[in-house]
Amino acid sequence: MIKLFKVKEKQRELAENASNGVPIKKQSAGELRLHKDISELNLPKSCSITFPNGKDDLMNFEVSIRPDEGYYLGGTFLFSFTVSPIYPHEAPKVKCRTKVYHPNIDLEGNVCLNILREDWKPVLNINTVIYGLYHLFTEPNDEDPLNHDAAAVLRDNPKLFESNVRRAMAGGYVGPTFFPRCM
Repeated sequence: MIKLFKVKEKQRELAENASNGVPIKKQSAGELRLHKDISELNLPKSCSITFPNGKDDLMNFEVSIRPDEGYYLGGTFLFSFTVSPIYPHEAPKVKCRTKVYHPNIDLEGNVCLNILREDWKPVLNINTVIYGLYHLFTEPNDEDPLNHDAAAVLRDNPKLFESNVRRAMAGGYVGPTFFPRCM
């Protein structure tokens, strides 16, 4: 058993020498799983992923979604993802960075998506979350809203809802709230 530890120590020493003396950071189980998820991403053409802090920080990234159908056609919506070291046992934290008139996204960017809350399971992955976000734009849900005003308009007057979405995406006011252009 002692020889095994010496072999591991020698391997670490060789790795540090190969990296000019910089200690090699050990990855958490969450980082390893996230690396696997990202390498297996199969995104729709209307979605893209970026790493604003560089590829060394996989735990924080951004996803851009450009719906190609529905009320939000032509808009671009940016989401930030923060992934816990205990991922996949905890869902990633997702915030919408684009102010949007949407029944399932409030004005602070909080997202109401069941798989990010009570329906999260470790078998789910980042690809599933991105498809879930994409689905919110193609099929907004007025039954489980964060923005109750938008949900009521969608439910009671879909034509007015569509008009409000267009006005918000073009950069304008919906009621007292201003929405920056996102088209």
